[in-house]
Amino acid sequence: MKVYISVDIEGITGLVSWSQCSRPDGKSFDYAFARRMMTHDLNAAIRGARAAGATEIVIKDSHGNSKNLLIDELEPGVELVSGHGSGTDGMMEGVDDSFDASILVGYHAMAGTTAGIMEHTISGGVHRLFVNGVETGEMGLSAGVSGRYGVPLVFASSDQAGCDEISRLIPGIETVVTKTGYGRYMGKLRHPSETGPAIEAGVQKALASIPTKPLLWEEPCSFSIEFNRSEEADMCAKLPRVTRVNGFTLAGTFPTYQEAHQVIWNLLGMSFEGISAQY
Repeated sequence: MKVYISVDIEGITGLVSWSQCSRPDGKSFDYAFARRMMTHDLNAAIRGARAAGATEIVIKDSHGNSKNLLIDELEPGVELVSGHGSGTDGMMEGVDDSFDASILVGYHAMAGTTAGIMEHTISGGVHRLFVNGVETGEMGLSAGVSGRYGVPLVFASSDQAGCDEISRLIPGIETVVTKTGYGRYMGKLRHPSETGPAIEAGVQKALASIPTKPLLWEEPCSFSIEFNRSEEADMCAKLPRVTRVNGFTLAGTFPTYQEAHQVIWNLLGMSFEGISAQY
């Protein structure tokens, strides 16, 4: 069995704020702890996959600059996709039709989710994102990439809000709750001694009965992105084949989900340039 694991950080055990898990700079004073807990949850998922019969496991570091995981601290015998800047599949770079199943570890709820710890959608500039009229976050985007390759998404770990979100999108998916949010930067945390075994058991259970049909977004695929600030939309409106709906919103329709997904990521990359234009 060949298994793909995409790992984010905001939904990882023990974390509630950007000062812990934003990036390796002076503002993220607890970043070393966040990396350790990210490794803790991922290694539990790897053990669960192995217990279910996985013989090949590929991991994608999917947070920020995608250089958070230390390969020497991972369970041996895995491959790690690290780094950021190239590729077209976003947080699922490296997945293809050779995999039997995919797993999300440490993901988080979409932007605007009540009591979602560090809720957002890819960047802090996105207010709302819709795919085919369905409000969607990073889990839905990643599930769609996996499904387009014919690979079912079978497991996700996140906070309670994130687990509820993916369960609405993929009924019956196996999930593990690592914490329950009281607000964006506050929550009730489960101890690592509980989340580790729970993730391991959840992944093993999920891989024991892989569904035959993955999530597939209907094609042609439409999307709309509502940004927080008009200057983000100003810059993104320069991209061909997208339509300016209003001051904050851009939309587009593409023949396949993969194309739509790629344009979404390009728009979000351009949006950062829009913010910097004020300086």
